[in-house]
Amino acid sequence: MIMPRGQQLLLPANPLFIVFTLLLGLAINMLPLGRIVWLPDWLMVLLAFWSLHQPQRVGLGIAFLLGLIMDVDRGSLLGQHALAYTLLVYVTGTISRRLLWFSSPIQALHLLPLFALAHGVQVLLRVAVGGIFPGPLFLVAPAIETVLWPVVSALLLAPQRRAPDSDENRPL
Repeated sequence: MIMPRGQQLLLPANPLFIVFTLLLGLAINMLPLGRIVWLPDWLMVLLAFWSLHQPQRVGLGIAFLLGLIMDVDRGSLLGQHALAYTLLVYVTGTISRRLLWFSSPIQALHLLPLFALAHGVQVLLRVAVGGIFPGPLFLVAPAIETVLWPVVSALLLAPQRRAPDSDENRPL
């Protein structure tokens, strides 16, 4: 694949780093902060990031498993988070080749509807089984996740960046 102009060649992602970040996102989501509707779903952001940058390592199975763990932790309808996470990972994986050509802020704008869709699926499932509609405040979480995307992207890509021209004989 031809690299977009100005984009740096990245080292392969360490699988242990991927697992660590996903477990960290799961732990942050499991913090007992109450039922604040507008809090960002950190695991959702990390799943979207890794399914965009490493679709062969983070796929539907991992998203479904982590979603089931979140369902059990939250005491919500079994499969609510799992469906939202797998839907997000599937759509992100299908458009990953196109999204990688854009800068991080533009990627965030493309992911805003996907984050809103994932949160909307969770709210629809919750309301369908008799839950209370949280109001329009649940749309704040996708906006916060979109704002966080460039920061998360820069932090997670930092370990993969190569040193610029460390050897004159080897341009890569």
